[in-house]
Amino acid sequence: MSTSAETQTGRERKTIYIVVAVVLVVLLVIGWIAYSNTKYTREAEQKADQLIAALKAEGVERTPTRDQLVYVLGTEGGATCSNPNDALSKGILLSLLSNGAAGPGLRPVIADSRVVQGQLLIIEIYCPEELQEFQEFVNDLKTDDVAG
Repeated sequence: MSTSAETQTGRERKTIYIVVAVVLVVLLVIGWIAYSNTKYTREAEQKADQLIAALKAEGVERTPTRDQLVYVLGTEGGATCSNPNDALSKGILLSLLSNGAAGPGLRPVIADSRVVQGQLLIIEIYCPEELQEFQEFVNDLKTDDVAG
């Protein structure tokens, strides 16, 4: 194995490093500004207020703050509204409605009827076009008043 001789001068390498560093810093600043501006819009705040009111109407005593909801759900509902009716999302929800064991001990359970009410409210407010299909899925779940 042989090593080739370096043909660039130290000044050329330093110039390349400086240009790359400046471009990265500019891109980071642009990304940070774009990210922070998209989260806190008036629409996101209105939807967060609407969700808080809906949760209180359902009897929830401790609701998330407006800032928490704006940060997590934004204007489009975040992960909750990202394909709520596809097979993977439904499979994850069903895996959460289990006895908590792992491996061969994992068993489905009859969950409390209120367990998906928050998710239904989020879908109703942030992505109502997905609500009907998700509501049909929830109606097929075996639930009961088990948590009192």
